[in-house]
Amino acid sequence: MSAESHTFTLPALAGLGDLRDMRPVLVIDHREIQPLTFTRLQSVRGTLYSGDISVRGLEDLFSIERKGSIDELVSMVTTERDRFVHELQRLRGLRFARIVVTGSRTEIEYRRYRSRISPAAVLGTLASWECRYNLPIVFFPTREEMALAIERWAYYFARSVVRDANNLLRGCRDSTLSPNNTTTPNTT
Repeated sequence: MSAESHTFTLPALAGLGDLRDMRPVLVIDHREIQPLTFTRLQSVRGTLYSGDISVRGLEDLFSIERKGSIDELVSMVTTERDRFVHELQRLRGLRFARIVVTGSRTEIEYRRYRSRISPAAVLGTLASWECRYNLPIVFFPTREEMALAIERWAYYFARSVVRDANNLLRGCRDSTLSPNNTTTPNTT
């Protein structure tokens, strides 16, 4: 990891009064055996319906499904396929969802995994899942880089939710009509 990534800090969320100085809190599913270490955002353990990592309060909008190795990912294509497809279907409805993998596409291309399935079959399945479920699969060389990316996604996603809420509040305030300021349908 570069020195630049160690000095990166996430600013506070702007807007909605008390949220101005708040930062999102990551929720790590309690079933995660080797959870990532997050250094920029607080994390807590919890039970998630979908995925392995989410943002507290936004669990129905944001989810990260994490695979710790290429072997684990390949098992999702082969022996764990039915269960994993069910998970993909749950993730489909979220506003932000990703599958993150520790490893590289090159490891798949050069068949650096323990299954007999061909690299073309693995890569074809992954491509079809990305299209069918609108779910990007992102590879990371290290757990640390993965954690940093997840923190950034969580922060900027929470920021967009705060912005949307501010716009909603502004719209509600702007549309509040006084008793003398009513609209009438256009009859022309």
